[in-house]
Amino acid sequence: MSKEFEVVVIGSGPAGYHAAIRAAQLGFKTACIEKWLNKDDKTVYGGTCLNVGCIPSKALLDTSHKYVEAQHDFETHGIKVGKVGIDVPAMIQRKDNVVKQLTGGVAGLFTANKVEGISGTGKVIAKDKVLVTGHDGKQEELLTKYIIIAAGSVPIDIPPAPVDQDTIVDSTGALEFQAVPKRLGVIGAGVIGLELGSVWSRLGAEVVILEALDEFLPMVDRQIAKEASKILTAQGLEIKLGARVTGSKVGKGAKKSVTVEYTDKNGEQKATFDKLIVAVGRKPYTVDLLDPAVGIEQDERGFIKVNDYCETSVPNVYAVGDLVRGPMLAHKGMEEGIMVAERLAEQKAQVNYALVPSVIYTHPEIAWVGKNEEQLKEEGVDYNVGVFPFVASGRALAANDAEGMVKLIADARTDRILGCHIIGPSAADLLQQAAIAMEFSGSAEDLGITMFSHPTLSEALHEAALAANGHAIHIGNRRRKK
Repeated sequence: MSKEFEVVVIGSGPAGYHAAIRAAQLGFKTACIEKWLNKDDKTVYGGTCLNVGCIPSKALLDTSHKYVEAQHDFETHGIKVGKVGIDVPAMIQRKDNVVKQLTGGVAGLFTANKVEGISGTGKVIAKDKVLVTGHDGKQEELLTKYIIIAAGSVPIDIPPAPVDQDTIVDSTGALEFQAVPKRLGVIGAGVIGLELGSVWSRLGAEVVILEALDEFLPMVDRQIAKEASKILTAQGLEIKLGARVTGSKVGKGAKKSVTVEYTDKNGEQKATFDKLIVAVGRKPYTVDLLDPAVGIEQDERGFIKVNDYCETSVPNVYAVGDLVRGPMLAHKGMEEGIMVAERLAEQKAQVNYALVPSVIYTHPEIAWVGKNEEQLKEEGVDYNVGVFPFVASGRALAANDAEGMVKLIADARTDRILGCHIIGPSAADLLQQAAIAMEFSGSAEDLGITMFSHPTLSEALHEAALAANGHAIHIGNRRRKK
């Protein structure tokens, strides 16, 4: 016996649950299939982001940052504390509690919006049919008019460092350490590697990050990336560029260690760690997801091919989030899920892929949107640059958090904002002000004539906008035109 729906969503991560809830709000009879089980073997919603990604990692980042503040920064404010310690199991439990609250919140939203949550693994077996296999092995067919695939992604494995989730772990295992490793290795100096490396470095681990590329954060504006390298190195992260891992060997005994072999400009090298995190990226999760007979096309890397509106090669079948082209970011998937649901209701929704914000939640945070200087030079675009350092911000100095800068780039002819790049306190939140201005084709002058409250961190964005046209008040103007 089969059930009938109008919309079936496979996966309840940010892309999936946004698609399901919006579809239900628009009047579609909607089901959302989720295979994820928590530590108690109960189905939970939210996908990687809520369970082992964005949310739990930020919980650990927040705890570890508070630990550093208590150790080193409170005294600057005149606050006296005794010896500061860290209870790692308690920290992990708090992280789990945050996850539980938010995943339960998604379940509540499903109920409130009349989305039927279905536990199990979904597989597209026809353009209007999804096979659900429960955790007990029982199968059920769902008939539907529309299918939205939002199965997400998984960490990439590399042969030289096979993950055992004990000594060698991926990003999921790195969220579950019950003690601070004395010496921690991280393969990959990308977003995940830097964030997880920062967590355990703050808590006392000696962290070495091995990055195969010769350039640090190549996707980031060079000026911002250079500043980030300087700050993170000063915090204690040892970042080795051009270090290609060639092998690893886990030792024996109760206290296992892992010896990593790698090559760099000086030849063959070895390093021994108590734990090793493999953080070299993620890949789309399509295992037993698509019946080949359906004809849904994929590219050579496994991504499902879609057009600008996330339609696949099969009519009425859509794919969103980490499964499709573009950055693997939760907010990008959220907007795609909502767009698809609204287009099913014949609304003219779309996603502005030119303005997808990116954030690295180290401290200070690193955030950017739009084009950077290197891209604009390559494209031959004339532009102006305004830079404002947080050390000139009264609010940042008052908070003893004044590392970094705001950088705003505007078209030299039209003054339209082309990009914003920030490293500093609350960079992720400040960036959204620039993103909103850019969404409405705002200019540097528009931001410059907008009144910002004082004293705020956001004044740094205001001053950077003024600086782009040589009008900054709180720094000397060094307008640069390219």
